[in-house]
Amino acid sequence: MSTAKKFAGQTAIYGVTTIVQRLLGALLTPLYTKAYNPNVYSIFSTMFSYASVLQAVLSFGMETTFFRYLNKFPDNKRQVYNNSFWAVFMVTVVFLILTVPFTHTIAGLIKIGKGTSQGEFELYIRYFLGILVLDAWCAIPFAKLRADSRPIKYGSIKLINIVVTVSLNLIFIWIIPYIIKHHMPGAEWCRQWFTMGWVGYIFVSNLVASFITLLLLLPELLKLQLSFDGVMFKNMLTYSWPVMIAGLSYIVNENFDKILLGKLLPDNISEREVGIYSGCARISVFLSLFNQAFRMGAEPFFFSHAKNKNAGQTYSRIMDYFVITMCLMFVGVVANIQILKHYVNNHDYWVGLPVVPPLLLGYVSLGIYTNLSIWYKLSDQTKYGLYISGIGAIVTIVLNVIFIPKYSYMASAWISLIAYASMMIMSYIWGQKHYPIPYNLKKNVIYIVSSIILVYLSFSTFKRNIFVGNLLLLLFAGAAFFAERKQLKAIFSKR
Repeated sequence: MSTAKKFAGQTAIYGVTTIVQRLLGALLTPLYTKAYNPNVYSIFSTMFSYASVLQAVLSFGMETTFFRYLNKFPDNKRQVYNNSFWAVFMVTVVFLILTVPFTHTIAGLIKIGKGTSQGEFELYIRYFLGILVLDAWCAIPFAKLRADSRPIKYGSIKLINIVVTVSLNLIFIWIIPYIIKHHMPGAEWCRQWFTMGWVGYIFVSNLVASFITLLLLLPELLKLQLSFDGVMFKNMLTYSWPVMIAGLSYIVNENFDKILLGKLLPDNISEREVGIYSGCARISVFLSLFNQAFRMGAEPFFFSHAKNKNAGQTYSRIMDYFVITMCLMFVGVVANIQILKHYVNNHDYWVGLPVVPPLLLGYVSLGIYTNLSIWYKLSDQTKYGLYISGIGAIVTIVLNVIFIPKYSYMASAWISLIAYASMMIMSYIWGQKHYPIPYNLKKNVIYIVSSIILVYLSFSTFKRNIFVGNLLLLLFAGAAFFAERKQLKAIFSKR
């Protein structure tokens, strides 16, 4: 089997798992946008934005470090696992010490608008502290399952997590209100404790799911030993903290715009604008999903093949087909946006649809950056990941602060694209200088520019006409297949 086919197979396994998880999770967006108006939905999106930032801190870049050190010390895998988990555990303990006593102060700092009381926000924060810590404790055991090539168990646990989350959301948001409204058996009991329209049930659902996930990972946790290799740990920290900062910067790029929207816009419109932007941004989940699936398969694959003679050519070939796939998805989502907008099941949100094309193109840039970033991980120069992502985060924060007051969420969408495109370009330039990989730059740029032109025609010139958009998609797909037919034939003819 060719290396490219092996990579595709591994990525497909994680991809199917990710797709199933996200499709089940996708059921929640129309549920949320139907049940809650944009003002209430903004509470949910704001809290998860903060949580995403903190997740990057709590994992401390140890997932990537875990894979790197397994590659460096194949005969000492148990100690790598121990060091990685206990590092994350210590970070979470410090995190709890610094946050639990100060939930009142934290609530006052992050609360937006006037629709929620201080006490409610404090309760939401306590829920999120629990979610964050439990998820952090699960991170390294999940990485171990990936390293041990156990995608079925990995996927099963992830799937159970999302099934529990979705089920509890359905119970709290739809089933119990239906029972109460129609005076069904159990209605009186539900009225005693149930609060109609309370957004906190979303957070309760996630907390329960995270706890169940930790229980399912107990077999992996029980393999841990109370042993610590100080020298290895010091080297791992040196490698991981720039990865953590880079991951944090990525999360800032991904989520801080929603936080700034809530802070920089007047109270009377901030909740609504954040809700509209967050809801429409969910349409870009399709490219985000592919990025996540790719990363799950790519990271362990790239590390395991780093010593191969033709590793550079393999990485280049993977990049070619990654770019083509992302560009096809970019054009395809925009071509069908008139259908996909119903995913956000509330007309009040649709005014924000123009944010979708720049956000999608931003995900194309982010995906390419993820692919490119392997150079500084393989060469142990993770400081460059810090530089690149740090600059991206600065661009995100500074430009949002300047432009949000005047252009609201449209500024955030375009700034997200600018930040990711900047990171992509910087990674390519520095990567070719320090760890050259023979990427087909000209061909990839042609695909990207062509997709941008087709998206502009589909969305703006032809006013989102679904028939014209899909015709352009078919033409693009046909041209790509014709251009790549010889390479595709060569790949699939290998055994």
